[in-house]
Amino acid sequence: MIKVVVDGVEVFVERGSTVLQACEAVGVEVPRFCYHERLSIAGNCRMCLVEIFKTPKPVASCAMPTMEGMQIFTDTPLVKKAREAVLEFLLLNHPLDCPICDQGGECDLQDQAMAFGSDRSRFFETKRGVENKNCGPLIKTIMTRCIHCTRCVRFATEIAGVEDLGTTGRGRETEIGTYIEKTFKSELSGNVIDLCPVGALTSKPYAFLSRPWELRSTESIDVSDSIGSNIRIDSRGTEILRILPRFNEEINEEWLSDKARFSYDGLKLQRLNTPYVKKGGRLEACDWQEALDTVSSKLKSCDGTQITGVLSESTDSYTTVAARDFFNKLGSPNLSQQKGFSGLDSDLRSGYSLNTPIANIEKSDVCLIVGIDTRYEASMLNVRLRKRYLEGNFTVATIGAPSDLTFETQHLGTSLSTLAKVAEGKHPFCVALAQAENPMIIFGGGLLESENSELAANFLSYLNKGVPGLSTDSWEGLNILPTGANQVGQMDLGVNTVSAVEPKVLFLFGADDYDVNVSNDTFVVYQGHHGDVNASKADVILPGAAFTEKSAPYVNAEGRPQETRRVFLAPDLAREDWKIIRALSEIMGGSFRLPYDNVDTLKERLVQVSPSFISNDEAASCSFNAFDSNVASPVAISRNPLTKKVADFYKTDSISRASRVMTKCSSAYKNTSNFI
Repeated sequence: MIKVVVDGVEVFVERGSTVLQACEAVGVEVPRFCYHERLSIAGNCRMCLVEIFKTPKPVASCAMPTMEGMQIFTDTPLVKKAREAVLEFLLLNHPLDCPICDQGGECDLQDQAMAFGSDRSRFFETKRGVENKNCGPLIKTIMTRCIHCTRCVRFATEIAGVEDLGTTGRGRETEIGTYIEKTFKSELSGNVIDLCPVGALTSKPYAFLSRPWELRSTESIDVSDSIGSNIRIDSRGTEILRILPRFNEEINEEWLSDKARFSYDGLKLQRLNTPYVKKGGRLEACDWQEALDTVSSKLKSCDGTQITGVLSESTDSYTTVAARDFFNKLGSPNLSQQKGFSGLDSDLRSGYSLNTPIANIEKSDVCLIVGIDTRYEASMLNVRLRKRYLEGNFTVATIGAPSDLTFETQHLGTSLSTLAKVAEGKHPFCVALAQAENPMIIFGGGLLESENSELAANFLSYLNKGVPGLSTDSWEGLNILPTGANQVGQMDLGVNTVSAVEPKVLFLFGADDYDVNVSNDTFVVYQGHHGDVNASKADVILPGAAFTEKSAPYVNAEGRPQETRRVFLAPDLAREDWKIIRALSEIMGGSFRLPYDNVDTLKERLVQVSPSFISNDEAASCSFNAFDSNVASPVAISRNPLTKKVADFYKTDSISRASRVMTKCSSAYKNTSNFI
């Protein structure tokens, strides 16, 4: 630590800290445009000028390291004059179109011009104009507003790992764009909108819809993948107008994938807002009483073992525990996930979760990724891997279909037979694993849904035994990456593998990726919020609520319970899913009736079934007891190449499939191998 003096206040800072960081340590606001704590230092804008004792002129505080005894001044007449001059310079060519700019009310240039700028300009020449760039269906560009801070360029290069953005020209002719006319090809492209300090880059779907002070913000979580990114939902009335990332250092930092950010328009399209009953081969709208009576009579007419329920991997934990209790009362053991894990002991969370916390990835030195494309199956996880890669001394190898993970990897092979060689110690990569202090293996959950699931589990057991540093008192390195938003939560509640029973009644809880291969005599009940794939195959449809229309717990890949927050009520006759199950149990009466009538008693039941829900937003530590260390050797396995589990990044669930914005994205990138 070294001591510096900021405006007469002594403060101790880390050696190597910048002057700007020292100023922030004492609570002094230093204006900036180009500086961002998660990006490299550019020093372009010069807005952060300060005066340092015995220096002949103001210095850029973002790029100046602190030194012992340094005296820093942020409010002298020289600093004030310098900042006014910088702002005057930045506004020379900036269009005065604040009334029509979507950045209005959230614009750093507006705020700093008011706080640090002058009340007049000395420039009377013609302003330059810059042609707008076509960056794709998500980003709207008005490049005349650009102040060349290069935040977008540095984000694309450093965080997103694509080199599509850059600068051309010099001086007055400098422009930022994609060099040639092309789209900005990144699953994280929307983050440049948040980073832009002016209105040069704004959201196309949000264009001209609202002003920020008209919006009501609700903190929630994303359910499009298993990471559980923290989000903020901005709404007006009964319409969601935008979704933004919410800061969480342990999960998504301050980034968000494009699917999580822009698929919200799918929430109001193809919605199921009233019950339906099939009559004469056609689904007809009805009231709740008729729909529930129809389902009740069908359930009572058959034995419990002939009833099968299938949960979507994004079904919330309230609905899961209610469905679990209801099926127990029906006498049915056939409640399952549409993509359950087989071959592993589901009684121990380490057998189906990400045992290395996302934030701890930065401590790893070797990583083996098996059967998963982290870039498109878990974008925020891939961001962490890239961040660790850029720090250096990090070896990454992959087994499975070739993919571009935005950082350098060693592709060891395409089939699980390569993993067999690793498990037996016969592959050259075993040397790197053996020498690593904190080795990490990320195993795609999709492999445990396949026909080779038991053999894959056998490999995990053998790897746990054969890699010395994989499980220690201070490090947990063997990981399963689930595919769904609440797959871990469902397994915590004892719901796992898909039943093979031919049912008389099939109850689908939003399970659109489940292959409904049943006889015509099977009575199908679909409960969900969108008229997606399997809704058309139903005999009765019970309209549920989307994640924005209910407050409900989800458990992310690392076993961290989090809750969505209700933004507004579900449309028309749609209701929260657990309430529908509760109402159905009431209609059936007697011993079928569920004992909870409100959220409080339901939550008590949830904690009773799985105590992991007691602590919200905390990832419980896991051990590797799920993996039998006495496995003698791996079993021979198929040499068939592994395939990608995500065919289209923008179309993975009922919400994104209904989204017109995601359809545009899918079409824009359909000829790009990175997105297919």
